[in-house]
Amino acid sequence: MTVVEKHEEHGNLVLDCRCKTQDDTEVIAGRAHVKTPTEKIRLPRTELPEVQVSRHERFRAVLAAAAAGGPLVTAIAHPCDANALGAAVEAAHAGLITPILVGPAAKIRAASAAAQVDISPYRLVDTPHSAAAAAEAVALVRRGEAQLLMKGSLHTDELLRAVLEPECGLRTARRTSHVYLMDVPGYPRPLMITDAAVNVAPDLEQKRDIIQNAIDLARIMGIETPRVALLSAVETINPKLRSTLDAAALCKMADRGQITGALVDGPLAFDNAVSPEAAAEKGIVSPVAGLADILVVPDLEAGNMLAKQLTFLAGADAAGVVLGARVPIILTSRADAERTRLASCAVAVQMARAGSPAP
Repeated sequence: MTVVEKHEEHGNLVLDCRCKTQDDTEVIAGRAHVKTPTEKIRLPRTELPEVQVSRHERFRAVLAAAAAGGPLVTAIAHPCDANALGAAVEAAHAGLITPILVGPAAKIRAASAAAQVDISPYRLVDTPHSAAAAAEAVALVRRGEAQLLMKGSLHTDELLRAVLEPECGLRTARRTSHVYLMDVPGYPRPLMITDAAVNVAPDLEQKRDIIQNAIDLARIMGIETPRVALLSAVETINPKLRSTLDAAALCKMADRGQITGALVDGPLAFDNAVSPEAAAEKGIVSPVAGLADILVVPDLEAGNMLAKQLTFLAGADAAGVVLGARVPIILTSRADAERTRLASCAVAVQMARAGSPAP
C-alpha cells in the first residue's frame, strides 16, 4: 500500500493498493479511502489459534528419503485385482520398488486392464493360484531375486503361512509382528501402534518380540530413544487385568536388558500415554507418559480398533509393515489412500536398506 493523497483538513488518506503473488503477478489493484484516527488506538493482544498447514509432511519426508536411494526389487504376491496391482504400480512410479508380479497371469492381466495400468515393464511369474503365488514370492526372496515382499489381493493369513513355513519360509528367531506408523493430526510426533494385524492374543514372550521389533523400526526411522507405552484400561497393576501384569513384567524385562534401545513404561491408559495433561492430572511421573512414540496394545482387537478409530475419526494416515522376517513385508488395504500405500512401501524400503536387526 502506498499513500497517494493526504487531506489533513478532513483527516483522510487515499491508499494505492496492489496485491501480487510470489512470482510478481498482480492479482488485485485498487484505491482505498481511509479515515485516520485522531488518537492512538490500543487493543488487548489476541491469542492466535494454532494453524496446521499440512498433516502429511512426515510421510512426505519418509517417501523422499526412501526414493532417494533408488527402487528395491519387490515380489508382489497375487496382485490379481485393480487395487492391489495399482498399489504396486504406484510404488514403482514413485521410484520405491521394481515389482515382480507373482500370480495367475490371466488374472493379473485382467486386473491390469481394469486398473488401466501398463505392466509390460515388469517381470510376471505365472502361478496357478494364490497359495502358489505366496510360496513363489517367498522363494524369490529366499533366492535373493527380491529384496522385499508385498501382499497383493490374497488374505494376510495365506501370505504369512508361506512366510512362516519352517523349511522354506522367511522365519527368524524373532516373532513376526505388525506395526502401524501413523501420522495423527494434532499429535506432535509420529505414533506407532503394535500389534494390530498379526498376533491375536500374544503371550509375554511374544510381546517382548513385538516391542523389540517396533523399537528397531523406530530407531531406523530416526527416533534415537523411542518411548514405549504399554497400554491397558488403567495405569495401576490389577491382578484381574492380564494386560497390567504383562506390562509390569515387560517393564522389568526392559530394566534387565531383555528389551533394549528404548524407554518402556506401563501399564498406561491411552490418555495417559499421549496427553501430558492427563498424565499430570493422574499424578503419573514417567519419562514415557504423555510423550509416547510407540503404543503396545494388549491384543489384536484393541490394536485394530485403535488404529482404525484414529484413521477414520481423527483423519490419521497409517503405513503398515510386518517385521521379524528375513525381509520387511508390505501390507496394504483396499481402504488405504494412495499416500498410505506409498508410505508403507517407503517404510519397508528404509528398513531393508538399514538391514534387518532380527537374528
